This record gives sequence, C-alpha cells and structure tokens, in this order.
Amino acid sequence: MSEDRDPHKAVDFILVHAEKFAIAKAKRTMLEYYVKSLKSRLMIESGQKVISAQERDAYAHEEYKVFVKGIQEATEIEEQLRWKLKAAELRVEIWRTEQANARQEFRVTV
Repeated sequence: MSEDRDPHKAVDFILVHAEKFAIAKAKRTMLEYYVKSLKSRLMIESGQKVISAQERDAYAHEEYKVFVKGIQEATEIEEQLRWKLKAAELRVEIWRTEQANARQEFRVTV
C-alpha cells in the first residue's frame, strides 16, 4: 500500500486538522454575528434620520467593506479545511472498499 493511500494517515490528518477546522468555523461565525453590530454602529454614526440612508451609509463605509473581506477570508479557510477533511474521510472509505473487494477476489480464486 502506498503511503498516500494509508487509511491511518488519513485518520491522523482528520485528527490533526479537526481543531483547525473548528477554530476557522468559530471565527467565521463570530465575524458573521459581529457584522450586524458593526452595521448598527455605522448606521448610528451616519447621522442620517432615514433608516434606508443609514443603511446605505453603513454598507458604503470602508470599515464595513474591510470587515466583509475578513468574512470572505475566514470562509475560504474554513472551506479549504472542510474539503481536505472530507477528502481524508473518502480515502478511508475507498480503502475500506478496496479491502472488501480484495477479500471477495480471494474467495473467488480459492
């Protein structure tokens, strides 16, 4: 069995990266909740009386744009980790199928 297909290495990868994934997901979730607070603060600071004008000013504010970029980056990190973990899970499933196929072939030839 080649090193890159070793199911034990795939499981080790999952264990090592699970915490990183959890941290990335928690960060993204925190950012998504905080953006509401940021928007509210920026709406208040806009000095506009009409809600739609406050909202427009908040969305156009540079601080809001920077924050949304941070959400984008956090989501990208989370998704990369999620798909790497999924790939490791699939490696284990492929190995399991290969082992079952090998056992079946052995039974047929014996």
